[in-house]
Amino acid sequence: MSIAETLLPIKVPLMSAGAPLPHVFADEGRLLIAYLANAPDPSFDGTNPRSVSPLTGNQSVVILTADPYLTFQFGPPNDEAISGHRLYPSGLRAYEAFEVCNSSWIASLEKANRVHSSHTPELYSDYRHFILTFHDSTLELIAKSFSTSLRKGAVLTALMEAAGEGA
Repeated sequence: MSIAETLLPIKVPLMSAGAPLPHVFADEGRLLIAYLANAPDPSFDGTNPRSVSPLTGNQSVVILTADPYLTFQFGPPNDEAISGHRLYPSGLRAYEAFEVCNSSWIASLEKANRVHSSHTPELYSDYRHFILTFHDSTLELIAKSFSTSLRKGAVLTALMEAAGEGA
């Protein structure tokens, strides 16, 4: 009998609830996620909302780096369909970040790898399952850990600069 998955809230810089514009860069060893931080504009009076694109400069951009990572998935559900996610009954909510304890995803990856001649279950023991829920998407990743940093600029520019730093 397997142990039930549980969610542990984790602290990451809060994402913009309106348009966090998450972007992903991945190669076989490193995963970078860039998104707009929740940084309210003190001059905004609520009457003239502005449109922000991945190329809009002077934004507070969070760079989340997982190096190494094992796998990730990025897509549905969005904030309006988050209640359809299998972990919603465990407390998954939009605009937050969590670690999944006793991850069935990690267990299934370990099980699938058992066919490898050099497999040992310990290969997966240090990996952790994380979930970040954005406005229009959800990002799940399996990594040993991750770090975050804050930059000023456009989402795409910050992401490409961060990608170049690890090359």
